[in-house]
Amino acid sequence: MKKRIYVSGGSKGGVGKSLQSVALIDTLLARGEKPLLIESDTSNPDVWKMYKDEIQAVTLDLDDADGWIDLVNLCDQHPEHCVVVNTAARNNRGVAAYGATLNTTLSELQRELVTFWIINRQRDSLELLLDYMAALPSSRTHVVRNAYFGEERKFELYAGSKVRKSVEDAGGLSLTFPDLADRVSDDIYSRRLSIGRALQELPIGNRAELTRWRNGAHATLAKAIDA
Repeated sequence: MKKRIYVSGGSKGGVGKSLQSVALIDTLLARGEKPLLIESDTSNPDVWKMYKDEIQAVTLDLDDADGWIDLVNLCDQHPEHCVVVNTAARNNRGVAAYGATLNTTLSELQRELVTFWIINRQRDSLELLLDYMAALPSSRTHVVRNAYFGEERKFELYAGSKVRKSVEDAGGLSLTFPDLADRVSDDIYSRRLSIGRALQELPIGNRAELTRWRNGAHATLAKAIDA
């Protein structure tokens, strides 16, 4: 059976898409999978820089039709890999214009499309999600509350929204992604470290915090991976 395509989405900048992609790659590796990273944040390809020497990783411009053609072809050429797409802040424009290129080929690829849509506590996170779901209706979409922006109870806007009902009625989950201490995430990004390398190279206290976060991220993402 061919592997899934995972999209780490959120469209707007600063919600935590890249850290979620890092956690997803690390989770898949821990489960014995072979991730193929598609980095579409070509102006700031942090995740690609972290993992390019450890897994198969490419950069694609998904604001352009050719990027979506290349994405589909890579999915077809690497059936043994799970595909992880780290999206850029401007992602919804490309999805609206060219997402059908992927959406209409999923059956032939024999792949399931799964989206982790990470949100903060603001309304535009939800409005952008509705646009995304309309553009890629075949995706099973899970909403991920980023605990960096507060405890689950503080995401009141999402909790009482029609968006949540639409997501969960379609088989999606509402998840909470654990917060990672700033000093540790800053180390990872500034030194372009994968999780595996960070657990070898960071000071012991930083490694302990990273391990705590890693275990929580694995447990959260596993709920959707196993769904």
